Amino acid sequence: MTFIESTSEARRGRSRRPGLAATALLCGLLLDAHGAVADAPDVPTIAATDAQAHVGERVRVCGVVASARYAPKSRGKPTFLNLERPYPKPAFTIVIWQENREAFGKPEVVYLHQRVCVTGTVKTYRGSPEIVATEPRQLSSD
Repeated sequence: MTFIESTSEARRGRSRRPGLAATALLCGLLLDAHGAVADAPDVPTIAATDAQAHVGERVRVCGVVASARYAPKSRGKPTFLNLERPYPKPAFTIVIWQENREAFGKPEVVYLHQRVCVTGTVKTYRGSPEIVATEPRQLSSD
């Protein structure tokens, strides 16, 4: 029996395995339509200038987009939203890769000089903190 068959059986109350119905229900609650883990309401909010201290943590980072750039000639065609300070010394960077860019419209125009928040896991690239945004629901603006 595959997981999908097991899940279908569990939804109909015909599970042959104890706890499978509960597991299937929990998976359904945790996953959204895209299969991604739904946003947790208890994610802490931090300032862009504090992000370096939260590498590896899932947080909501907020700050003003001081500079923004779409780099269509660079590998991966990234868009960079630099918070609090402009490139080359931003406090924090939101990265949107080409494969996800269409869903955001033109973020380098829309969010420039706006206060934004991004939710995700803080990572570093060459010592600078960043979050890669893959879907618009990760971003909000005030």
